[in-house]
Parts: sequence; C-alpha cells; structure tokens
Amino acid sequence: MATPIERWVEEQARLTKPDKIYWCDGSEAEAHRLIEVGMKEEKIAGNPVFQELNQNNWPNAYFHRSHPTDVARTEHLTYVCHPDKEIAGPNNNWMAPEDAKSLMTKLSDGCMEGKTMYVLPYMMGHPDSPYAKACIQLTDVSYVAISMRIMTRMGKNVIEKIGDRNDFVKGLHSVGDFDPDKRFIMHFPDEHFVWSIGSGYGGNALLGKKCFSLRIASWLGYQEGWLAEHMVILGIEDPKGNITYVTAAMPSACGKTNLAMLESALPGYKVWTLGDDIAWLNVGPDGRLYAINPEAGLFGVAPSTSMKTNPNMLRTLKADKFYPTLFTNTALDTDKNEPWWEGLDGSTPKNLLDWQGKPWNSAKDTKAAHPNSRFTVSIYNSPTLSKEFDNPKGVPISAIILGGRRTKLIPLVIEAFNWQHGVFLGARTGSETTAAATHKEGVLRRDPMAMLPFCGYNMGDYFKHWLNIGKKLSHPPKIYSVNWFRTDDNGKFIWPGFGENIRVLKWIIERVNNRVSAKETPLGLIPDLEDLNVEGLNIPEDKLKKLFEINNSEWQAEFKDMEKFFNQFGKHTPAEIWQEYKTLSKRCSI
Repeated sequence: MATPIERWVEEQARLTKPDKIYWCDGSEAEAHRLIEVGMKEEKIAGNPVFQELNQNNWPNAYFHRSHPTDVARTEHLTYVCHPDKEIAGPNNNWMAPEDAKSLMTKLSDGCMEGKTMYVLPYMMGHPDSPYAKACIQLTDVSYVAISMRIMTRMGKNVIEKIGDRNDFVKGLHSVGDFDPDKRFIMHFPDEHFVWSIGSGYGGNALLGKKCFSLRIASWLGYQEGWLAEHMVILGIEDPKGNITYVTAAMPSACGKTNLAMLESALPGYKVWTLGDDIAWLNVGPDGRLYAINPEAGLFGVAPSTSMKTNPNMLRTLKADKFYPTLFTNTALDTDKNEPWWEGLDGSTPKNLLDWQGKPWNSAKDTKAAHPNSRFTVSIYNSPTLSKEFDNPKGVPISAIILGGRRTKLIPLVIEAFNWQHGVFLGARTGSETTAAATHKEGVLRRDPMAMLPFCGYNMGDYFKHWLNIGKKLSHPPKIYSVNWFRTDDNGKFIWPGFGENIRVLKWIIERVNNRVSAKETPLGLIPDLEDLNVEGLNIPEDKLKKLFEINNSEWQAEFKDMEKFFNQFGKHTPAEIWQEYKTLSKRCSI
C-alpha cells in the first residue's frame, strides 16, 4: 500500500507529466551523477545547467548561468494564500487559495514533459532536534536538486522519519518555460505547501529557503509559539574563552553574511558561525531563547566578497571538501576558467564573459557579474563553523541585533530599554534597498526585523507575536539596533565595518554580561565613548560623536513615515507599538 508521500508524488506526477521520477538519496555519489546530468543533458537558455570550473583553485566548484529574466526574488509574483485576505495582511500579495490552485494547475499541466521529476526528501534543522521539520520538494532541474542538497540535510532517512504521517511540508517546483508572465510562487500556509513555477532562482526555487523556512515557518511559529526569523546566528568568544551567542537580522546585502563569518580585528576575540540567513527561535525549558539554523548551507551575494570584506567566506568557497560549490551569474575568467565578480581580490582579468555569457571589457558601463550573483556552499566548509552547529537543542541567545542600511539618523549601536522597546526598534527598522530584490537601489524601505518580504501573515500580528514571546521568557535576550552605514558630510562611511564590527559586538557582550554602563538617549542606551574600543582606528572624535548623533529635527519626517507604515496594519498593530511610538515622538519633539 502506498505511503502518503508516494500518493502525493504520484498525484503531482499526473499533473506535471514527467518522463521519469527519480527519488534522491542525498549521497555524495548521487550529487556527482546529478552534476554530470546538468553538464551533459540539461540546458537552460541554451547553456548547460553546470559548467566545471578550475578544480585546482576552486575545488569541487561549478558554474551556473540562470535564464536572463530570472536573476532575483520576484516579490510581486509571490503570494501568500490564506483563506482570509486580512490574515495575509498588507505586507503580502494575496490570492484566494482556490483561485491560486486553479491558476497553478493550469500552468503546471504537463510542465515536466520530457524532463525528470526529482523527489528531494530533506530536513530543516538537525534530524534529532525537537525544532526540526521534515519536508519533500519536487523539481525538474538538477540545479535545484544539487542546491537543496547543499542547503539542507537531504537523505532517504527523511522518508523513514515521515513514515505514514501526512503532515510533512510539501513543495512543488518547475522551471516551466521561464516565461515571466507565467512565473508565480504560491504559499498555502495552512497546508504547509509551496507551489512554484517559472523560475530557477534560489529564493523562488529552493523552496526550503525563504518559502518554507520563513513564510510558511513564520505562520507555523505563530500557531505553535516560536519565531522563524531572517537572522544570522553567531557565537562571540572573548579572550577568556567564554562564548556568547547572538542573532542578527539585516536585509540582504547589508553585511549579514560578513557578520556571520566575521574575522575579528581585535586580538583574543573570535566569531563562530552557526548560520548566515535563518534562525528558528524557541523558548527553552529554562526560560531562555534558543536558536537553531534550519539550513546547512550558505547562499550569499558574490559581488564585494573578498579577502578584505569576508576572508572566511573566501576560505569557505575554496575549501577542498566533498560538497559541491555553485557560482550563479558571476562573470567567467575564460583564461583560468574561474568565477569572477566586482570586488574580488586582484586585477580584473583580461578575458571575461559577463553573467550572460557575452564578452566584457572594463570600458563598458556595465557590471561583468550580475549585482545579485550568488554562491551556494556547504556551511561544513566554513573554517569558523561552531562546534555547537549540530546541537539539536540549539544555542541560548543572549542578544538580538537588528540592523539596516541608513546613511543618516540611526546611531551605530543602540540598546533597547526592555523587550517591548526592542520589538519597537525592530518594527520601525528601515533600510536603503539593494539589488537582492527586484527594486531600485538606495530607496528607503521599511523592513521590520528584515522580515517584510518573508512574514507569512499580517505583520501587525507578527509584532504582537514577538511581544507575546517576550512574556514567555524568564531570561529574555537584550535587543540592539546597529547601523554600520552612517556617512559624514562628504558621503563617506564613518565606521570602517567588516572585521572592525567586532568592536560593537564586544560592547554588546559586555553589556549582556553587565560589565559596562551605558548612556540614556531618547532612542535607547548608547555606549559611553570610553567603553567603545576604537584603538587603532583613525576616527576623529567629532566623527565618532556623529556616529551617535541624534538630530530631533531630522526625526520628524521619520515619524510621519513610521506612522504611515504602522497605520496600514490597522487594528492589528499592537497598542504597545503605538505606545512606544508616542513615547519616542515626545522625546524627540522640537
């Protein structure tokens, strides 16, 4: 008798009509076979799915060029299909579930004809963790199969774990014919089901990534009493060997991956990596907040990644381990058969193909690598991987850091007065946009907890859920706002960032451990300047003060924008958020 998984797979196969069905086992040998298939049998826009790169300099690395229309998350084509539009909230595109299924059924009818359907059984989280979830994704392209093997814990043991249960997370994906007019990513939160067609890009096609680990999981967390967050997880080790674990939420391309793999500029301090993108946060039996990373890989933006900005990431990308590493939409140095991108160390190669495969020269007013070109690499390749990464219980979190990219207004670091005020700090977070989503760059976008594109339900209710989680914690983490991107009057960054960010992290862990005092401001608590280690940094005192400057007149426009943002959630915006808003506006009145 067929199991629930087998029945579901057969049902999807009747709709999509693949030539054959292949059940992945997640083995190393299988990964090599699927890469061969991608190099020799499958094509995207006329190109092989994979191209082998220089194995001496980039061990086990392969190049992938996506369809030219398919280079980023497509938020305007991403829907959250709750039965009631109000549950989805104004932060999500909504379609009635029956309408969404009717549309997707039509688009998916026969979409896998002539192709192989890959069945991908995977775990989000360590299989032994009480917080992990078992999932099945179907896809019709080897790139997704290999990427999911890197990004998750994939294996046939997941099928055994699910057994006869029907409550596993389901994902159906097909690249279709890449027609942007037939491209949709539909989420059905109550069914724990994601249905995606028309895209092969990471966030649209690797359904364990943003689709499940955030949009569906945030709804699960809302119902079950935990948080699914767009956060890095790291351990900060001090010179005495004590490790403090923190999470940090930052929108894409705001230094999140750099922070997760930071190479400390301060002697005696180390950062240990547990995750660069997703954190699932649960209240532990001891009343503390515990974090697990449901993923097992790193999916980072390539441009500007270098030995200066993120040396540990480059070491990860060049690690000689058995996990394949993928480069997507970078440029290609044809003389060396190597990936290349703007910001990579060394001189620009003479013979480059751009991300679309066309000859490129530096005289052109274009980028050789796509601004959102990516690498996909196993977290086990990382030289800074925490020994606690596979701990099924997760790690206890002492601080939550909420960041964004703001050239003015927001100080370098602020400590919230309490949990409620910290939730407000997160709720009001704004960031100047990047190329990671299909938006204009440099425009202020309100992005609470870096979750605006990923919260699978009404964001007003999400704020309330955060407030309720705080009430369950007997030892809540302290909450901080950071902004590495403040500029001087000439538009130059004041703070050096990258490895020097350890100086801010040092102050945070000293605050967490009650070793230093802080100064009260209308926005929250900031360091006494003598407690922020800036030794060796050439920052004049006037510029250092500018990092913490609070200009009440500049805040007036911010209040109007905040009010407009909170108003859109209507009665769902918690009274506590309005209370914090009014308190801050009084403090900053002019």
